[in-house]
Amino acid sequence: MKLTTMKLNSDYWEERYQNNETGWNVGEITLPLKEYIDQINDKAIRILIPGAGNGYELEYLIQKGFENSYVVDFATTPLENIQKRLPNLDRGHLIQSDFFDLEGQYDLILEQTFFCAIDPELRKSYVQKIKSLLKPTGKLAGLLFQFPLTEVGPPFGGSIEEYKNLFKNDFTIKTIETAYNSIKPRKENELFFIFEKK
Repeated sequence: MKLTTMKLNSDYWEERYQNNETGWNVGEITLPLKEYIDQINDKAIRILIPGAGNGYELEYLIQKGFENSYVVDFATTPLENIQKRLPNLDRGHLIQSDFFDLEGQYDLILEQTFFCAIDPELRKSYVQKIKSLLKPTGKLAGLLFQFPLTEVGPPFGGSIEEYKNLFKNDFTIKTIETAYNSIKPRKENELFFIFEKK
């Protein structure tokens, strides 16, 4: 049975958090994103993490001095979890919203298990929304799953070919390759990518 967009709403995700059904939660920032962040020199850039969950990437960014970093999530619980871990963080960095309703302009959007969690029918809308949120030559970077796109999810998979075709008209494909430093359960199933807005 395919999960419809209706089911993948804020109630669905809130229930997953409330019932501790969060298999994607690693408990810390994953190495591919950590290493990518570590090579960014400009700490003033404006960064967004959509569908951020418990926001370990945000926590790492703030610790590293990237003070213009924000997360957006459907559900309340993960945002509360972030606030507990970062009590001094201004609540304005934690946006509770449907990603597709979000407005603003960012230099970098970090992708970590959000794309794979939305209904595959929304993927073209995702690309257009990312494009609208990025400043000129802004970047979308992070991880995408590479396993066959299944009817049942999330997570929903995909392939390099699909992702290239999806993004190529609006983004320059800087890199997309199997991540060499994935956590063990995701080894060979993650693609690290950097796409730059045209």
